Amino acid sequence: MQKINLNTLFQKLKKDCISIKSTPANVHLPLGSSKFGGKPHLPANFSWPYYEGTDYENIAKNRPLAFLAQINLQDIAAYDKEKLLPAKGFLYFFYELSSMTWGYDPKDKGSAAVYYFDEEVHHLHEVEFPKERDPESILPEFSMAFENKTDLPDFEEFTDYYEDCDWDDFDKARETFGYDDYPEDDEGTKLLGYADIIQNSMLLECEYTANGIYCGDGNIKLTPQEKQVFFDRSKEWTLLFQMSTLESDDFELMFGDCGNIYFYIKKSDLAQTNFDNIWLVLQCS
Repeated sequence: MQKINLNTLFQKLKKDCISIKSTPANVHLPLGSSKFGGKPHLPANFSWPYYEGTDYENIAKNRPLAFLAQINLQDIAAYDKEKLLPAKGFLYFFYELSSMTWGYDPKDKGSAAVYYFDEEVHHLHEVEFPKERDPESILPEFSMAFENKTDLPDFEEFTDYYEDCDWDDFDKARETFGYDDYPEDDEGTKLLGYADIIQNSMLLECEYTANGIYCGDGNIKLTPQEKQVFFDRSKEWTLLFQMSTLESDDFELMFGDCGNIYFYIKKSDLAQTNFDNIWLVLQCS
């Protein structure tokens, strides 16, 4: 069989992503701003999410999720070239920082959440944190700036789903294609596109864990036929949001050791603006 031209395949696989840069807010950001941290701006009837998990001291407790980010979708409508997200409304990201789940255990369900509200700004309110919140889970406010970038899959994801090839050939072809892996000014936080993988491809892991299969020890007891079904279905998962370290002169939120968290969603759910079934994975060095 003739080997496919990588440049041709890259043309087919390339995606637009929205790179997000953060800047510490020197003033309280206005209602409806796209931002990291601070108090979220939400509808009045919002019910804060909780997750019962075990923290690094092995203490199990039902804790409120930390508010990470909100995005005013009108701010990014011009950057969403593929029109994958709603053109208006607000998207919110939450994650339980004391448990800081990895996403390989079905029990991690509920440790992260995404909400979408199609609301006008004047219907939103600055919501107080739950009284049980850990002060260390409260992020200071950061403003957001957006930029379009072209994204290609990392080698691990590419060879899982498209073609087995030599890493040097793949890397050279991506460079020739004009793809820059790690721009000096890139914070590693983005909407859409492909995950910047630190350990391994995560699409199959999302499909397994979302269906109740533990992936923490590599001992997945399925027949080859069953594994093929999961593998085929895993192609329906896509990156929604990747968040890297958030820091200022006096604050740092890091996921593991210089890691990222990845919010994944099924393409069909994204098309229907259904964010109830997202799956979060944490990877670090």
